[in-house]
Amino acid sequence: MAVELPTMRVDPPEEWVSGEAVADVARAAEDAGFAACFVTDHPAGDATWLDTGGHHALDPLVALSFAAAATTRLRLLTHVFILPYRNPFLTAKGVLTLDALSGGRFILGTAAGYLRPEFGALGVDFDERNELMDEALDVIRLAWSGEDIAYEGRHFKARGVRMRPLPVARPHPPIWIGGNSHTAIRRAVDRAQGWAPFPSTGIARAAKTAEVGGLDDLRPRIAYARAYAAEVGRTEPLEICWSLGDASSSDDVRRLEDEGITWATVGFHTADRRSYIDAMRAFADAVL
Repeated sequence: MAVELPTMRVDPPEEWVSGEAVADVARAAEDAGFAACFVTDHPAGDATWLDTGGHHALDPLVALSFAAAATTRLRLLTHVFILPYRNPFLTAKGVLTLDALSGGRFILGTAAGYLRPEFGALGVDFDERNELMDEALDVIRLAWSGEDIAYEGRHFKARGVRMRPLPVARPHPPIWIGGNSHTAIRRAVDRAQGWAPFPSTGIARAAKTAEVGGLDDLRPRIAYARAYAAEVGRTEPLEICWSLGDASSSDDVRRLEDEGITWATVGFHTADRRSYIDAMRAFADAVL
């Protein structure tokens, strides 16, 4: 189970997005028995989106580094990190740094992204996001190999790049692919260790993904993932991560397990950080 670090809450900043706040929630999550904490990624959300339900976010790798420094066992998950926003060598180095400093606790949950104005603000072609996503997945795995690599992509080329240190997590930090579409499922089966669908009722069109409201919608996609894995000869287990509501019970978790879902995420809506930690502990006591 992974619990959200509430860093999308920015007011008042000392309550939610200070170093002390991040460390406080992360320590409480570890003490409560959560396996991981997670953050999301929005470096340049536009005002229209923010004013109609969008949210701010700290830089995910920096935020998780504070969580890492405050804990010893808690895993660190990006849910999700948008690979097309960044040069893949910079991503590879940032993830490798957090992997090294955390002792191999990082999980790279990633997706192609959906917010067109954010792509524009970052100078990235929205219509090329899937190609850039696949290119980035190729590059970061090569960079983490420790070998001297040459690569020529759509927007850059590199020759003789060597990246150190080698990953603590072997052979590299786990990669989970977010999204509900068949494209996302195939990408996860072909290129990653996990798949992270998400509830999208009411936001599927805006998020440029398929609508998935619950287990009834998720089951055929899990079946598709298994069938595709058999088709391509994948034998490695595929982690599947689903988002739970904060009112979920241990029965809900058992139902997820029965479907082959191996991870769940949860977050809480509270007035202040102390109440958030209390809600997190109560959920852990009741469910974990």
